[in-house]
Amino acid sequence: MTDEVEAVQQVGTAAVAMTPKGLRLVIAALMLGMLLAALDQTIVSTALPTIVGDLGGGAHLAWVVVAYLLASTVSTPLWGKLGDLYGRKRLFQLAIVIFLVGSALCGLSRTMSQLISFRAIQGLGGGGLMIGAQSIIGDIVPPRDRGRYAGYFGATFGSATVIGPLIGGILTEHASWRWIFYVNLPIGIAALIVTAIVLPSRSTHVEHTIDYLGVATLTVGATSIVLFASLGGVNYAWGSPFMIALAAIGVIFTVVFVAVERRATEPVLPPRLFSIRVFSAASAISFVVGFAMFGAMTYLPVFLQYVRGVSPTLSGLWLLPMMVGLFGASITAGQLISRGTGYRRFPIAGTALMVVGLALLSTVGIATSTPLLFGFMFVFGVGLGLVMQILIVAVQNAVPFRDLGTATAGANFFRSIGGSFGTAVFGAIFANELASRLPQGTNGSVTHLTPAQIHSLPPAAVQHLLEAMTQSIQFVFRCAIPVAVVAFGLSFLLPEIELRESIGTRQPEGAAASEVLTDP
Repeated sequence: MTDEVEAVQQVGTAAVAMTPKGLRLVIAALMLGMLLAALDQTIVSTALPTIVGDLGGGAHLAWVVVAYLLASTVSTPLWGKLGDLYGRKRLFQLAIVIFLVGSALCGLSRTMSQLISFRAIQGLGGGGLMIGAQSIIGDIVPPRDRGRYAGYFGATFGSATVIGPLIGGILTEHASWRWIFYVNLPIGIAALIVTAIVLPSRSTHVEHTIDYLGVATLTVGATSIVLFASLGGVNYAWGSPFMIALAAIGVIFTVVFVAVERRATEPVLPPRLFSIRVFSAASAISFVVGFAMFGAMTYLPVFLQYVRGVSPTLSGLWLLPMMVGLFGASITAGQLISRGTGYRRFPIAGTALMVVGLALLSTVGIATSTPLLFGFMFVFGVGLGLVMQILIVAVQNAVPFRDLGTATAGANFFRSIGGSFGTAVFGAIFANELASRLPQGTNGSVTHLTPAQIHSLPPAAVQHLLEAMTQSIQFVFRCAIPVAVVAFGLSFLLPEIELRESIGTRQPEGAAASEVLTDP
């Protein structure tokens, strides 16, 4: 399909023709929705000190980030399933409304407790935005042509990860930290208006059975796992009673969830999906890539700010080479897939480049030249760009159409869980390695110093601290290499299935009946 050819979809029993202009407007609105959801995972990071100075409650600072991450991750499978059952247009619009309400309330917060609560509301909407955008593409664009748009989506997600701290710093410095939330309102309203006008709605109504028990057990299990990964070693000791209880609850409710899903009439995460090799392989790859990606990317800004002395605001700008690599690779891979190139080769090449990029980054030291550092970031970014959204294209092509949203949410869910664990594990590795390289009793005080405070110390002390930090960050990247190697190995398990040229008509592995598109 080209931009000059109409995208045709079936809504209920009637065929609806979407003009090229209408398709471009929908794509733009969906990208805005994904941009909002992705930005708010990172945009608050540079504003946190200012927020604490205004609202107080520094002891609960981590929850400003964790609340959003937790709500968006846990709600992901539910948004996907409800979209499959009741129509993705109305669910996407509901997600926009929830996200905008949460954003407005965050900007109006007067206490840290209010901000944390409203961030959870915002995260709930953010989960729906992310899954809704990726799933709606599966409704209006055939898999063969979906690669080009998946490339733009991947670039949007990666760019938001990089520019989020930069935008947050600029708004905090020149306006107010509240504007990092208010800025969402005009963008979200524009996305809401465009989707309301251009995107067709479901024309039929079908009664469904909601898997309430599955939703409840998944929520408790996933919440416990994300909290365990996010708070362990930072807010609570790994061996504390609270952390042990979280781990136990997470395991128990995950087991219960699996048992519930086997008996549910319309499970929120159908076990049958795991019998589809593409979904199983993509989910495993997503988990491991999320583990390596989020864990490793956390320490690039740390290196830039502490070792290179770059300001928090500008550290996002210094990550531009990685964003360029991710953006270019994601779009190029998408274009090649749309022209008939098989998708399997891209995750294989991408994970291989991730291994190379991490190996290069593990050699970065105080004396490493800036062009060389930028080159290493670029290689790592290219690797990420060849993996993330390509896996979504493969999954959507392989599963029955009735499970398109659920499967899309599943792949994202496993990546988010992997990212939570990666951040936690690499955080513990960094803390332990740094402690071993500093005089006994100084680690706690050092980790609470800002980059400016460290660079104001006597030159000899600064040199020693920076060397310790650099070596610790290098060790983190070295530890991430075998994780990326595992992702590389798993990528060979991803089957190559020819991308179909129609929407919702191909029978995937083991499907029993033809799947017909019933709503966008």
